[in-house]
Amino acid sequence: MIAAGSPPGRVHVVGGGLAGLAASVVLADRGHAVILYESGPQAGGRCRSFVDSELGVRIDNGNHLLLSGNQAASAYIARIGALDTFERPAEAAIPFVDIATGEHWSVRPGKGVVPWWVLHAARRVPGTRARDYFAALRLARAAPDDTVAALLAPDSVLFRRLWQPLAVAALNTGVADASARLFWRVLAETIGRGAAACRPMLARDGLSESLVDPALSLLSRRGAEIRFGSRLRAFGFADGRVCELLFEQDTLVLPPEDSVISPSRRRSRRALSPASSCRMTTRRLSTAISAALCLLARRCSPGSSAAPPSGFFRKREVVSVTVSAADRIVALPADELSEMLWRDVTLAFGLPAGATPPARIVKERRATFRATPAQEMRRPAAATAWPNLHLAGDYVDTGLPATIEGAIRSGFAAAARVSQRRSWAPAANAGPAPLTQTPTPIEECQRALP
Repeated sequence: MIAAGSPPGRVHVVGGGLAGLAASVVLADRGHAVILYESGPQAGGRCRSFVDSELGVRIDNGNHLLLSGNQAASAYIARIGALDTFERPAEAAIPFVDIATGEHWSVRPGKGVVPWWVLHAARRVPGTRARDYFAALRLARAAPDDTVAALLAPDSVLFRRLWQPLAVAALNTGVADASARLFWRVLAETIGRGAAACRPMLARDGLSESLVDPALSLLSRRGAEIRFGSRLRAFGFADGRVCELLFEQDTLVLPPEDSVISPSRRRSRRALSPASSCRMTTRRLSTAISAALCLLARRCSPGSSAAPPSGFFRKREVVSVTVSAADRIVALPADELSEMLWRDVTLAFGLPAGATPPARIVKERRATFRATPAQEMRRPAAATAWPNLHLAGDYVDTGLPATIEGAIRSGFAAAARVSQRRSWAPAANAGPAPLTQTPTPIEECQRALP
């Protein structure tokens, strides 16, 4: 039942990933009538947990690291009441391991935004000098087509031991191709804000328990309708708006006052303005991730830990490693990948060498868009040519790469457009609106932060 005084019209959110969940939660909290459609049997998209029948344990479908500086993610977690499901170390120490040498170290940013910490050798990367770090300021002045490797010194110790692993982990793209502007925004919101923004937030039990299930519970309490097994085939357009949702099972006719949020990149291609390229969906502009999850039969001590830039995580009896920008190895057989990654795991955690334990290899061949300068310029805004259709998802231009933070931020921005009933969405053949009237996509996402 819709409460008296609720905003008119229903909001149809097509997709139950984190972008769709974030938009739904905000709108339901604001009194909108929300219907969330998910094609699969569970929500969460690429960020969820499941019981693996071979390993016999509940695991996440990949490693996802959140930091205390992720403002949108923190606001979402607080809104769904899940802050107590995360472990948050008191110290902002970012651990690294050099697989080639077995050397371990940690980067420890200081408390303030002024990076005085680089003056202390114990806080820096071994073998680096304080002045080496200030070269990163070149990223702040990056041109749209600059890459990370073009602006930083690829042959330096600092590049190999800090900038490269951070960039690959955050952008899931090799440094020779990765957008310097995107990498700067990541640094500015984390290391650039000091220790308070760099503390890891690790889901104690699982991604679903921390990010998905609490959101679904909140939506149910707010009266939102959740429809699993609803696969959208296409949108129907008429009279300058989305008028139909064509599902595999049936067709839903929408009244003029209804709104649609679509986190699906593939289903939203026709909604993009002429200035936005749909080539984001092609195979060559996507990049792969490979994850290995190994059951250690409790040879590993209880508790959780992580080496974020390296992609190594440990949670109770399961150790996992994620390889970003994995296009070169994703085609390898699962057995070969397991053995190769297990050798890295033993070095990272100081485990005894031996036979590879039971493992699950998860391959995402088209996990995220390739975070190159060219691809960055193709990313669409939340606005579309149809005023009642809004886009969300990590592919939307949030100013961040394809991360949990970016996905949630896009959901907030789409929800803000619906809630505020903005009327400045461009017409299909119209030129760009004046800057005084239309914020940039990044500004829109920033303004939507709670």
